[in-house]
Amino acid sequence: MNNLCIVSSLLDNDFYKFTMQNAVIKLFPFAKAKYEFINRGNHFFPKNFGKILKENLNNMAYLKLSKKEKHFLKKYCPYLDSSYLNFLDKYKYNPEEVNIDQKGKIIKMNIEGLWSRTILWEVPLLAIISELYYKLTKTNCLSDNKIVNIIKNKIKKYKELKVKVGEYGTRRRFSYKVHRLILKILIEEGYPFFMGSSNVHLSQNFSIKPIGTQGHEWIMFHAAKYGFNIADKIAMRNWLNIYNGNLSIALSDTYTSSIFFKNFDKYLSNTFHGIRHDSGDPIFFIKETIKHYKKLKINPIKKKIVFSDNLNPNKVAYISSVCKNQITPYFGIGTNFTNDVGPPSMNIVIKMTQANPEKKWISVVKLSNTNNKSTGEKGTILFAKKQLQL
Repeated sequence: MNNLCIVSSLLDNDFYKFTMQNAVIKLFPFAKAKYEFINRGNHFFPKNFGKILKENLNNMAYLKLSKKEKHFLKKYCPYLDSSYLNFLDKYKYNPEEVNIDQKGKIIKMNIEGLWSRTILWEVPLLAIISELYYKLTKTNCLSDNKIVNIIKNKIKKYKELKVKVGEYGTRRRFSYKVHRLILKILIEEGYPFFMGSSNVHLSQNFSIKPIGTQGHEWIMFHAAKYGFNIADKIAMRNWLNIYNGNLSIALSDTYTSSIFFKNFDKYLSNTFHGIRHDSGDPIFFIKETIKHYKKLKINPIKKKIVFSDNLNPNKVAYISSVCKNQITPYFGIGTNFTNDVGPPSMNIVIKMTQANPEKKWISVVKLSNTNNKSTGEKGTILFAKKQLQL
């Protein structure tokens, strides 16, 4: 494979990027956003990495939604209406929105533009960085046979536990080829416990429904527009207005779960099918969630928690044992599926740093349940914590 075709489909992205893009177009069509690449693992990049990465992005400008892909979205994602599909039909990546700067072994990268356009960059960019890094550092993974055996063993454990699992691993995959191989095995071996993949392109390849709802940037933007205290509530209500109760898993840790539960009133708690846990102690979170539902006289067993924080079979076994007969667990597994193939996985993210809801740039932050996952300017983080009395 040459360096210019790591992402070869407009749909090689996570489903929640498209669901958020649809909502942004409808509610905030003129809003702008800035994003930044964060190298959490302090990885050193080889010579010319930035140049080859830019060539890749230039190549993405030619990607276009095919008739077959549009038909797939119509059939498998009925909550994406025709006005949005027509928008996507005309959408093209604009590499000018991404600024890449390499000094020695350090890469800096920023994205800026209309939120409705720039929202699609994050996941494919991270996937390209990950694959290019292994390629240019000549890092090999295990053989296909060994990878197949690892995935078969994992899915066997999940089936023995009788837990529902999905694959969320696009952004930190070892490579597209490995990702495709892994998904093929999960589909072949995982029935009836494998729920699907967040990757829309690969879901289309295998004729399965893509999975996902929304990400932290949806709530971070609402904080810029409406304030930290009510961002969760307005973001959730807006989501319900767009999707009429479909795709209704609430994200709980943009401004810590304690603030989320204050916003998750009886109407929202009843209407949303469940909650996603993405940081902090999962066992504490289970207890808090059950307590919250019981306080509102809602039966927790009828609700879901979707766990998506750095999972592996041992963690899943422990979490599911605590949930048993109390609340229904689902598991979204990322890197442990798509990059547990020999070399260490990269620890890289791209996060929204500023939002411009109307005519002014406002710094945005994410206050995770664990400090090391919080993002944003230190001053804004302190301001947000003060506002929220954390």
